[in-house]
Amino acid sequence: MATMGWGDFFIVLVCCSVTMLVCRVVPLFVLKGKELPQGVEQALGFIPPAAFAALVANDLLTPGMFDAGLWPAAAPLVAALVVAAVAWKTKSLLWCAVSGVAAYALLTLI
Repeated sequence: MATMGWGDFFIVLVCCSVTMLVCRVVPLFVLKGKELPQGVEQALGFIPPAAFAALVANDLLTPGMFDAGLWPAAAPLVAALVVAAVAWKTKSLLWCAVSGVAAYALLTLI
């Protein structure tokens, strides 16, 4: 197995850093002061909820989650249902976080 030397590492690091900088900064300068079409603005509005949903789904649904039994795998799913109900009722991020932590803590005691 070949290892990467420090010189190669720094080349990869610089390339990745420049790419990230270009992808994050250049659109800000290019689009500064310009009005985006309504459809584009609406589509961009879906990015934060979609990213958050992907993070949550990654924690709730994992391969082999039912190997240890039904209940250890179902506890986070039940806590997520509690959070969804609280979110629908209160529309408060604070109460969602509090209810999610409390529900998960109580469910792990069972």
